Amino acid sequence: MEAKAIAKYVRMSPMKVKIVLDLIRGKNVNEAFAILQYTPKDAAVVINKVLKSAVANAENNFNLDGNRLYVSEAYAGQGPTLKRFQPHAQGRAFSIKKRSSHITVIVKERD
Repeated sequence: MEAKAIAKYVRMSPMKVKIVLDLIRGKNVNEAFAILQYTPKDAAVVINKVLKSAVANAENNFNLDGNRLYVSEAYAGQGPTLKRFQPHAQGRAFSIKKRSSHITVIVKERD
């Protein structure tokens, strides 16, 4: 059985989020929390919340044992991009893409 949690429209680039997700994928949930606690990236805070939610979903909705859970899947998809313009010299304007992401964490119980 698996439980999942999704954080949508997180104002963070998916590329930056994937760096942190790669650290916890396949790890035990308690180990993943420890890794996220000491990871000096802004994405770690958001991923920590999503992981907590996935564990709570597993325990409350599916009656799974929280100590036997592990992160089976963790990925970040691209959300909508806000397009902004930065004025530059001689009347030019450069575009700025403020990216957002949808973060998904799926936990399963070890056999």
